[in-house]
Amino acid sequence: MPFNDFFKRMLGFRKKLPTCSALKRSPKFLAAYQRWVSKQVYLNWTGPFFRAYHYQKAGMPCNYRVQLLQEEHFKGAVFFYDPSIGPENFSFFFELLKERVLQQGYTLHSGNKLQVRHERYTEQIEKLLLTPPASDVPGSSLCNQLFGNVILDYIKVNKHPGFIRFAANTYHDAHFSKPLPFEELLENTLQPEEKT
Repeated sequence: MPFNDFFKRMLGFRKKLPTCSALKRSPKFLAAYQRWVSKQVYLNWTGPFFRAYHYQKAGMPCNYRVQLLQEEHFKGAVFFYDPSIGPENFSFFFELLKERVLQQGYTLHSGNKLQVRHERYTEQIEKLLLTPPASDVPGSSLCNQLFGNVILDYIKVNKHPGFIRFAANTYHDAHFSKPLPFEELLENTLQPEEKT
């Protein structure tokens, strides 16, 4: 064994493998999130991120940084963290996106927490996969995919918020309905009838 490998093993510097576990929210997190929702704090970001998406699409400057995902079968948006939001609010915003997609008839298929150790930093990824209900389009034998499978990722670097990816992955197959537009999913999620 080369000396460097022996030295690294002795000091525990060997590359660590990614760790993956089920994503579970603590009762404390859920209680704080419910208070956040009841006070409608989310209104500080749902409207601005919705506008930022459309401003970005039109090539106009906006207050929050948003990146469009515009592949053929994969549409979505990346919402970048801004220090004015605060880490707790950004975590709650991620939770709100999940809840709003569930309200549209989707089911949480899986929720995982992945940690990847790189040489100079550690990446934490919270990943949710939400699927449409298994049902046919009324009056046909087509499987109703609604907006497709919805993927939500919350990426942190060294436990600091980075961005949230909100996307829909669609099927283009003769057995599935034509997917509804991502913009409609975004509007339903960020701009439903808000209580004032």
